[in-house]
Amino acid sequence: MANIFTSDTFDSEVIGSSVPVLVDFYADWCMPCKMIAPLVAALEETHGDRLKVGKVNVDQSKDIAAKYRVMSIPTIILFKGGEALERIVGAVSQSELDAALGKVLS
Repeated sequence: MANIFTSDTFDSEVIGSSVPVLVDFYADWCMPCKMIAPLVAALEETHGDRLKVGKVNVDQSKDIAAKYRVMSIPTIILFKGGEALERIVGAVSQSELDAALGKVLS
């Protein structure tokens, strides 16, 4: 199960993480978000030793969504060393997620 990042935990869990972090910006009512949820969960299972995976509910953490200019959901942002390095917007395929992840994990 992916971590849930909130306004209180985002800086310590994501920005301060010693490993890359995949953050899935979503909302409970978003159907495309639900479509990619199994893909995100699979990444956590496959790369859990080298990657932290978590979610930000944009309805509950509007400040984080605004800070990272999340205008559409789902948006996935990959962080490494506290920096947002890769951004994927929309429901994408597993291969697109893998390609973006490869850039961050290499």
